[in-house]
Amino acid sequence: MDARRAFSREFKLAAVKKVIEHGLSDTAVAKDLGIRDTLIRKWKKSFDEDGTFQAEVAGSQSIKLELKRLRDENRQLKMEREILKKTTAFVAKENH
Repeated sequence: MDARRAFSREFKLAAVKKVIEHGLSDTAVAKDLGIRDTLIRKWKKSFDEDGTFQAEVAGSQSIKLELKRLRDENRQLKMEREILKKTTAFVAKENH
């Protein structure tokens, strides 16, 4: 008699994310994880119905926006630093 395997929510979510985010097929992910592809489809449907993916996408989007903002700010600060370095060198040269 086969005992049913229990999978954590994190495991299920990671499996479904592989399908959605990486564009892999249900079958390929299931084979990689040693489970049936019907489980992946069932989990995907369940996460879609309970709004898990909408929350994940919203969280992912806010992280991407924050990362973009920080990269832009970093680029601006580097440029300002270079300007200050050149100005300092110029002023020091003029004072000697």
